[in-house]
Amino acid sequence: MKRALQQLRFQLSAKNNPLFLGFYRYLYRPKPGSLSEFLSEYSHSGRGKFFLIQVGANDGITHDPMHKFIKRDQWFGILLEPQPYVFKTYLSKLHAKSPQVKTICAAVGPEDGHMTLYRISFTEMRWATGLASFDRKQVEKAFSSGLVKKRCAKFGIEMPADPDTWIAAEQVQVISPETLFAQHEVNRFDLLQIDTEGYDFEIIRLFDVAKTKPKVIVFEHTHLTAHAQTTCDQLLSDNDYVWQRYGSNTVAMKQPVGKFSDYFANET
Repeated sequence: MKRALQQLRFQLSAKNNPLFLGFYRYLYRPKPGSLSEFLSEYSHSGRGKFFLIQVGANDGITHDPMHKFIKRDQWFGILLEPQPYVFKTYLSKLHAKSPQVKTICAAVGPEDGHMTLYRISFTEMRWATGLASFDRKQVEKAFSSGLVKKRCAKFGIEMPADPDTWIAAEQVQVISPETLFAQHEVNRFDLLQIDTEGYDFEIIRLFDVAKTKPKVIVFEHTHLTAHAQTTCDQLLSDNDYVWQRYGSNTVAMKQPVGKFSDYFANET
């Protein structure tokens, strides 16, 4: 039943169904003090054409904090997802009727080319594709922690007998930020959102925030090492960002934050 509802939601969103969009425009109310409330207010803050760059978009809708606002407020943007199956089956179809949103089957890296992405080999369910990473250790951790076994049991998936076959390595397309900006004529963006299973800080550095100065950065901090987290915090501080943790995500906003100060009242 839950999966059927998820598929229906995807189809309604992909078709830009008026009732689906109307719900988010007129009835949806985010939880007070949440990441969603911040994003909703930021989206409505009168910045003209709101422009998003999303790195690691996956299917574009499941557990995606940006999806409802992309659709509700007709954001412009570039959404990148390196897994070909996920991109072709979901992300490209989700925004096919939204010409202001460009979807790209690629990862972000220091230079154009290819990189090795590690993923679970025996299922393409959303929970599994969401664990894909350029760091093989991150995928191995999902097995050693029991997470994969638990998910397989929940969804009736039989794991292969040979553990050596559990993780697949796949060469995926990579584009540098410089090429991305040049090809798509990007000269400013309001929001950089990252979900790359432990590679998030590398993406922040690749985007050279001291130069590009996105007003807001949202990234997943859960998989960062303590050293990477400390270094990331220092980089943000050095570039006049304040930040706040919201669950598994960190929201950083360049000062002055003005009316959004309450969302960063407990920044660390």
